Amino acid sequence: MLAVGWNPPLSASSANSVFFFALALCFDLHAGSEMRSSPATDSVAEVHSDSAEHETRAPAAVENSRLLIAGRIAAVAVLGFSVYFAVRESIAGWYFEKNVPQDIETAAKWDPGNPQFPDALANLMRFYSENPNPAPIVRLCETAVRLSPNDAHYWADLGSAYDWAGRPNDALHAFERARDLFPNSPDINWSLANFYVRVGRLPDSLPLLQKILIAGGIDQTQVFSLATRATNDPDAVVNEVLPTRPPFLENYFTFLVIANNLEQAQTVWTRLLESKQPFDVAHGVLYVNALIQRPDLDAAADAWSQLIARFPATMNPRFAPDNLVTNGDFALPILNGGFDWRVFAVEGATVSIAPANQNGGGALQIEFDGSHNVDYGHVLQFIQVRPKTRYQFSGEIRTRGVTTDSGPRFQLYDIHDMAHVFVSGENRIGTSDWWTEKLDLQTGPETRLIILRVARPASSKFDNQIAGDVWIRHISLVEGH
Repeated sequence: MLAVGWNPPLSASSANSVFFFALALCFDLHAGSEMRSSPATDSVAEVHSDSAEHETRAPAAVENSRLLIAGRIAAVAVLGFSVYFAVRESIAGWYFEKNVPQDIETAAKWDPGNPQFPDALANLMRFYSENPNPAPIVRLCETAVRLSPNDAHYWADLGSAYDWAGRPNDALHAFERARDLFPNSPDINWSLANFYVRVGRLPDSLPLLQKILIAGGIDQTQVFSLATRATNDPDAVVNEVLPTRPPFLENYFTFLVIANNLEQAQTVWTRLLESKQPFDVAHGVLYVNALIQRPDLDAAADAWSQLIARFPATMNPRFAPDNLVTNGDFALPILNGGFDWRVFAVEGATVSIAPANQNGGGALQIEFDGSHNVDYGHVLQFIQVRPKTRYQFSGEIRTRGVTTDSGPRFQLYDIHDMAHVFVSGENRIGTSDWWTEKLDLQTGPETRLIILRVARPASSKFDNQIAGDVWIRHISLVEGH
């Protein structure tokens, strides 16, 4: 709190008054001196007799000298006051820059007319003081508003102080006064929107949140989070909070998916598809990932189909007739999610895509650097299947210089019983040319989703750090063989 002991004799505002008074005095004295020696005065003097003129000129000269001396004294006084108050303001600024409560109090003593000092001290006390008493903070904010009644940010800080002190009516007045002074400020609208949500005036917060999104300056995730607290209706958020232009609808949808709020995400997903707004296919893939993880396979399959329909040029080339594996020839970049391939980083192994050949197919390469005994299973794909159905897997694999007794192989297993592997291909070590692996499997009565992966179980041998390269291509899973 500001100390109430010694204060300098004049504030900065008083300094301005003294300065302009002295300056006016200088001009007045100087003007008086000029009037007494002006040509008009000389012309009048010529009318008098020589004796009268002699009698009047001597006192006039003396008076002019006195006025000149007084003017110079006043000028020196103006300069002195200017230097004095400039020094005071400089000292106050020097203390203020330390950003320590005690030094800001000292700064306010040197320049008590500066509203920045009580406001800054109030904020420091509010966030860092161990004293829970809000009364001193309220007084400091009130001082700042009194010194600068048209500064919106001081009113907003006063609103926060009143809110903290449990004075909601005063807080509402202060916040709304700040909003009236600076209606497009993101920070002020953010403070008022949060206050509206806290006191239950939820509908009033939504238009403010839209203004914040338009102006920027507040992280969109925070805005979406507050909007979700204000209303559980995603349509209300879309209609009343989100600006109509991209990418706000897409960003809100992504926020809901990351927050695992999939019921509301589904509503916004439908709105996003209907809007015809452009969006990143990766955000649709993220949504499918969340539905698979939930698990809600029917919704995941529907969203995947909708994604294919929305992005035909990107998605359609990934599928071959009768082949349940997506992008089995690696002809297109991996989507890293959905029902496409997923690659997870792990120390000791690097994954890349070899260029497509003349037939349009490419290959996926895994390079083991020999530094780890990797328990590998980090290239995989989720595949939808039917229960109690026979399938045949086919894939080509090539190796070069693969060390240790445990090399890479294909594996397929039920996602809900990862301890049970349906089928596993041949362990490939050393160097070998392209080899076609064919595996038959039968799904169980409850199986609807399986995982296909390239696996390398950890070796139990002493010399177990795997090195070498493996390539895979022409991957397929077909029904009925």
